[in-house]
Amino acid sequence: MSSNVKLDPYTANAQNDDVTPSQKIADLHKLIKGAGTGMLTTRASDGHLHARAMTPVGPYADSQVNLIFIANNASPKCEELSNDAHVNVSFFDTSSTNWASISGFAKLVKDQSVIKEHWSTSTAAYFGDLGDGIHKGDENDPRVVAIEVIPDEIRYWLATSGTISRNIQQVTYAVTGKAAAPGELRTITKEEIQLTQGLHSKSK
Repeated sequence: MSSNVKLDPYTANAQNDDVTPSQKIADLHKLIKGAGTGMLTTRASDGHLHARAMTPVGPYADSQVNLIFIANNASPKCEELSNDAHVNVSFFDTSSTNWASISGFAKLVKDQSVIKEHWSTSTAAYFGDLGDGIHKGDENDPRVVAIEVIPDEIRYWLATSGTISRNIQQVTYAVTGKAAAPGELRTITKEEIQLTQGLHSKSK
């Protein structure tokens, strides 16, 4: 994604391209863990965008950028993913103002080994036992599916100043006419993602 440097000095001042892919991913992991819950956005067949709060599940490998969510395959989001795999997942950490936007596509994974690897007992509360002996709300429930998000591009912001410092900067720069940049804007490109995921696959 490009921007006009002269017309958007805020983004130009914040953009930091002097970070290694491994460091970008390490800081992204910290950001996601700090935020906890993200917003998964999907597109319905009528073109409308729908977002809902979801928490990605571990474990995380050092070079992993794919996100895994446990979901109910009877929910509208799974139907939407079957029609259009393009998704966005966003995170915002209110304590730091750090944020991330992950664009890519998602696939529904019914592999039982993947589901068991990422299942937790607290997840059962979202399914419930229907009492029919089949839909028990456990990892063997046929409703349970994993949503794997494979990013094409990841953009995120890391605040480099505290709240008080940011407020002072905003006032100062507003008076001087300069554009503030109280943080770093980073991009993990498609090429970097492909490279790191190749290494991730080899390390499994």
